[in-house]
Amino acid sequence: MKYPNFPNTRRAFIKNTGIGIGISAIGTSAYPYTNLFQKEVQPNKKLGVALVGLGYYATHKIAPGLVASEYCTLKGIVTGTPSKEKEWIAKYSLPKKNIYNYDNFDKIAENDEIDIVYIVLPNAMHADFVIRAAKAGKHVICEKPFDISVKKAAAAVDACKKEGRLLQIGYRCQYDPYHQELMRVGQSKELGSIKVIRSGHSFFGVRGSNWRYTDKALAGGGPLMDVGVYCIQGARYATGEEPLAVSATAYNTYPNLMDGMEETILFSMEFPSGAVANIASSYAARANFIDVSAEKGSYGLGPAYGYDGAQGYIQGDKMSFQAKNQQAAQMDAFALNIQNNTPVKASGEDGLQDMRIIEALYKSASQNGTRVKL
Repeated sequence: MKYPNFPNTRRAFIKNTGIGIGISAIGTSAYPYTNLFQKEVQPNKKLGVALVGLGYYATHKIAPGLVASEYCTLKGIVTGTPSKEKEWIAKYSLPKKNIYNYDNFDKIAENDEIDIVYIVLPNAMHADFVIRAAKAGKHVICEKPFDISVKKAAAAVDACKKEGRLLQIGYRCQYDPYHQELMRVGQSKELGSIKVIRSGHSFFGVRGSNWRYTDKALAGGGPLMDVGVYCIQGARYATGEEPLAVSATAYNTYPNLMDGMEETILFSMEFPSGAVANIASSYAARANFIDVSAEKGSYGLGPAYGYDGAQGYIQGDKMSFQAKNQQAAQMDAFALNIQNNTPVKASGEDGLQDMRIIEALYKSASQNGTRVKL
């Protein structure tokens, strides 16, 4: 199948694709803890990365992460804004031949300097560019959430498998040593079985003008599709389990804002071991933590999900780990996966599972908090 050129505007994209959200059955794959920092064969050269979309995160977090990376380097950009081309060429000494726009993106297949395409576009555009990048013969990192529907995310996973390309979702926290410790303590049952998880990730953005707060077709939903994904991830890898059922209630306290999306969502996740996660995510609050209560004690992270790393405690004692640049760590891990032909930790399947959970949560919220089995 030949994929059409990407429309010049986001509105044109929405009109041409007819975005929607559906509910799909959820798988029950395990989520085991693994040591992400084990010694592997190092690449004999840095792998070239092209950033697709040059918004805040790409500009202020990923690009500096590439500068700090051991195994990756910025080699190209894809943007629809000519003024940004000049800025990035000057700042990162990029050759003109490695600059693309959304219409000629597919020509990246001819560029041997680019090994990885990192997609940092609005949510509804993710899967389409994952597919185009895989068809161009490039490995792919896709920012979270994977997309806005299970159907589109699954198609992107299938495309990468068909083309023999590796796919990683930008779950940077999985590569942070504090989150690694959260995984280890919970999955090893060092303090016994987990009973209750409380987590929240919120900030005050409801009055913002960004597409996340104003354009449901691009965002797919409110804070659940943005910062709430981190909390879903945290509960999954803290337990090492997949939820059996979820329930959710959504709220809006600012009239005529959020384009029909939730402003705040409160939800619970039930796990096979009996553990329960109670989570809140909002664009009208402030929170950034995960607390885990087990049979023999408690531990957690706070701040947990921020760009600048986490802090944590276990049984009242402070965790102490060397800080890592999360963006560099996730890209370096991906480069090692490519070099060593090893499984990707934050894989496309991982992101697909989160989309299944998200769709189930929205289904529950639309039914006044009805418990939805997965």
